[in-house]
Amino acid sequence: MAKLIGIATHQDSRGEIHTHNEIQISLETGLEKDYQGKKNPNTSVTLLSKKSWELACAQAGKELNWTERRANLLIDDIEFSDLMVGQQIQIGNVLLEITKETDPCSRMDELQPGLKEALSPDWRGGARCKVLRKGEVTIGDKVTILKRF
Repeated sequence: MAKLIGIATHQDSRGEIHTHNEIQISLETGLEKDYQGKKNPNTSVTLLSKKSWELACAQAGKELNWTERRANLLIDDIEFSDLMVGQQIQIGNVLLEITKETDPCSRMDELQPGLKEALSPDWRGGARCKVLRKGEVTIGDKVTILKRF
């Protein structure tokens, strides 16, 4: 069973990262007080796979805290792929829809040379989502990929 194991926000593009035990997620702006939601409601929440992050860090040769990726929600036991676009994911009582891959930016190579390239294959950089149902998420919440009908 997949779980939510991390929550993080930042209020500015290169702003300080804040971690949370729980947070409200809205339809309009995603995670409260987060920079991502201000830009586009269709990509307002970013998900990162713990396994994919660790694999990319190992390939780049440096272990880094997942928050350095600047994603919002860290998930264990799920790896993302292009087949998941349009897929709905429930975290606690919040419902998200995967809309696209989160492409790694040049900031990743500032952290560790080669990290951007290591994050590029197989959606290792994570997934972007729009919010379909608002609510609160809490560390430890069950993460479920809903079946398509």
